[in-house]
Amino acid sequence: MGRLPDDCFALGDRLLSVEEAVAEFRSRLAVVVAAETVPLAEAEDRFLAEDLVADRSVPPHANAAVDGYAVHFDDLAPGTPTPLPVAGRVAAGHPLGRPGGRGEAIRIFTGAPLPAGPDTVVMQEDCAVAGEFVTLPAGLRRGAHVRQAGDDIHAGATVLTAGRRLGPAEIGVAASLGRAVLPVRRRLRVAVLSTGDELRDPGMPVAEGQIYDANRYLLTTLLRRLGCDVADHGIVPDRVNAVRSALTVAAKADAIVTSGGVSVGDEDHVKAALEAAGGRLHHWRLAIKPGKPVALGQVGGVPLLGLPGNPVAAMVTFLLVARPLLLHLAGAEPLPLRRFPVAAGFAHAKKPGRREFLRAILDIDPSGGLIAHRHGREGAGMLSSLAGAEGLVELPEDSVGVAPGDPVAYIPLSALI
Repeated sequence: MGRLPDDCFALGDRLLSVEEAVAEFRSRLAVVVAAETVPLAEAEDRFLAEDLVADRSVPPHANAAVDGYAVHFDDLAPGTPTPLPVAGRVAAGHPLGRPGGRGEAIRIFTGAPLPAGPDTVVMQEDCAVAGEFVTLPAGLRRGAHVRQAGDDIHAGATVLTAGRRLGPAEIGVAASLGRAVLPVRRRLRVAVLSTGDELRDPGMPVAEGQIYDANRYLLTTLLRRLGCDVADHGIVPDRVNAVRSALTVAAKADAIVTSGGVSVGDEDHVKAALEAAGGRLHHWRLAIKPGKPVALGQVGGVPLLGLPGNPVAAMVTFLLVARPLLLHLAGAEPLPLRRFPVAAGFAHAKKPGRREFLRAILDIDPSGGLIAHRHGREGAGMLSSLAGAEGLVELPEDSVGVAPGDPVAYIPLSALI
């Protein structure tokens, strides 16, 4: 990638929409991970480094879609059943070895290669067999029950584009083309750390005024689900030198993600530590709720994302802002945020100027339509409310609220996590 300039993320103090923030990321950052070749069995959840172009057709030959009899359509009598002698047998993996002649029927099974000549397959359920003859019904269609060569994929077609995340279907497509290995992007290495004297790891004793560090575990899980290799740098004390040392070590990764500690308070030391390490930190004011403040900077040329300390705000800003940034760094194709129209099952008032995201669950109304209900309490620190939520209801910047029955945009968490 090369070293990021100190002012890479300097944008002033204006409010940004989510779309503007993501567009800024994409214009300022490049893919940072190299390509490597891995066995097909190890390519799951990796990002394709090159377009996958078919060097063969799938299927490679015409074949039968059903069990039945392969015939020349022109041998069939119009309007009346046609008896033909059965002159051969073809099964999957066992071709006939000769063209199919005129005036004969070839017994054929699902997936078997169609012999040269015959162009139609008749289902066995529609045929009557007597001795060495089969009687074929009237009213057949030319080409019935035949899967032509290339029906699925034509040789030379671009089947998958670079940046595509390889899931079960994509792995299966590559296998159908005979690919034993695939060029993929190396996994993005992301360093995660928390700052705060009040934080303790789960399982440790806590004294008065101390809390367990939930955000680091939340973010680590989200990152792994993105296919990242995560380096957990633990909890860093609230001292500038300690934070500077931790960030210097974390800068060996491709990106750094933190939560909390990036404000301008006396006990928020990330900004000072970054500057002491030769980096810079800028605060982007996003026109969203929860999660207005997001800090972006660099240390040692490595981008740093500072997310809000409130757990819900940290998760929402990760999903909406950090996720597309990290996917871009990892070489993933752009993934537009999918929104689905549903009806509001609640009333909610809001102030204009910021886009608001409400935790919700879906239900089906008496007419069969989808209706979204609020879930849990809406405080930015109420992490438990996200555990049962199925998605987020998005209220646009100019909205002043919704009433029951109003159309709203719904973003399923399953599409993001």
